[in-house]
Amino acid sequence: MRIKTGRLSPFTVMQVTREDLNPCTVKLTVVCDAEQVKEGYDKALKQISKSVKLPGFRPGHVPKHMIEKMVDPGQWNEEAAENIVRKAYKQAIEQESLTPDPGTSPSVELVKLEQEEGVCEFSAKVPLPPVVELGDYKGLPVERPAAEVSDEEIEYQIEELRKQRQTRDAVTDRGAQEGDVAVVNIKLDGEEGEGRNFMTVVGKTFPQLDQALSGMKVEEMKHLDLTFPDNFQEKDWAGKPYKCLVSLNSISAVKLPDVDDEFAQSLKTDNLDDLKGKLREGILRAKNDMVREMLTEQLLERLHERSKVEVSDNMWEQLANRRIYETQQEVQEQGKTMEQHAAENGMTVDGLVEAWREKAKTHVIRALMIRTVFETEKMQITNEDLNRELFAMASEFGVEPAQMLEMLKNNNALEEVHYRGISRKVSEFLLQNADIKEVALAGSA
Repeated sequence: MRIKTGRLSPFTVMQVTREDLNPCTVKLTVVCDAEQVKEGYDKALKQISKSVKLPGFRPGHVPKHMIEKMVDPGQWNEEAAENIVRKAYKQAIEQESLTPDPGTSPSVELVKLEQEEGVCEFSAKVPLPPVVELGDYKGLPVERPAAEVSDEEIEYQIEELRKQRQTRDAVTDRGAQEGDVAVVNIKLDGEEGEGRNFMTVVGKTFPQLDQALSGMKVEEMKHLDLTFPDNFQEKDWAGKPYKCLVSLNSISAVKLPDVDDEFAQSLKTDNLDDLKGKLREGILRAKNDMVREMLTEQLLERLHERSKVEVSDNMWEQLANRRIYETQQEVQEQGKTMEQHAAENGMTVDGLVEAWREKAKTHVIRALMIRTVFETEKMQITNEDLNRELFAMASEFGVEPAQMLEMLKNNNALEEVHYRGISRKVSEFLLQNADIKEVALAGSA
């Protein structure tokens, strides 16, 4: 840490304390001189006076002592602080011979501002340009899992498709069986009204009721002693014992379609073999996408291990703070607190924030490595590349490409399409030049 005193004029002395946090981040703590504070307030008052209208005076020519009584103190302080800090920050980085990264904003914290005392103190994290020294990015060692599709995976997908096309047939000629969908009425002894109706699956309620429903026929009634479970949907009954009348209003049996050519044709395929072939292709495509993501992760990890990459704290802190803010908004919309959200993920709020900070730093470092490889190899992005990424993003968000393009324009996020194109080209290049070892996919037969 180093303290410097800089003389800005015969009457102005500014104190600057410098702390090098890392090779790309310098923290400056600046204590301004009383003359700088006065100058900042005077300039702010002059700026505010331009919008003050007073009979008999032209805008910007209202006497100072009159404006001082009219302005909002909060607005005056805010504009004065901005004037003081902006000018003092510029003087401080010149005094320290710093050249900030033009693509990254400094982060400034106002510590103290007192007009009467002529005091202004603030700290600023100055972002210096990143340092990227790539190691050899050709021949990076990676392990590629073999993407294979088993018959069991095909059968599982077919079963899921059958469930999506299941039907329910009313049952009138037998009693209720496990798996039937039943509409049940429960009326507590002594309770007014007609009771309460529930739709449930026999065998999936709670043991006492499941046992009573088994074998009951439509319109049959039973008088029972039931103790409702603590998590029962009717909160006023949950965890309590009651004498009640249980009536079975209706039973429906779930019917799954047969696995045959007719079933396959209902899914717009020629026959059962064609359906299985298309399912196999789809699963294989998904697995290959997953493998590609795994390989990209490995490649960037290996490249980072071989390289020296330093970035300013400002670059990743801004990204982390934005993601934390977005998470807070999402959690609030769900009616939860951050503490609840963190606990659901097995973390504390501090742990969650730190995880986002680490993730943001990794994201920034990887983006710099990717861009450096792109520039070193003199790669180019074509309109075809951009269209490919736009269509991929539209598919991810479930919208039309034109709508996706409009969304990106409205959010000033068109650069995201360009970066995705760069990232894909670099990933493919690194993969083509990697030292690949084939391994079995985890969890595969």
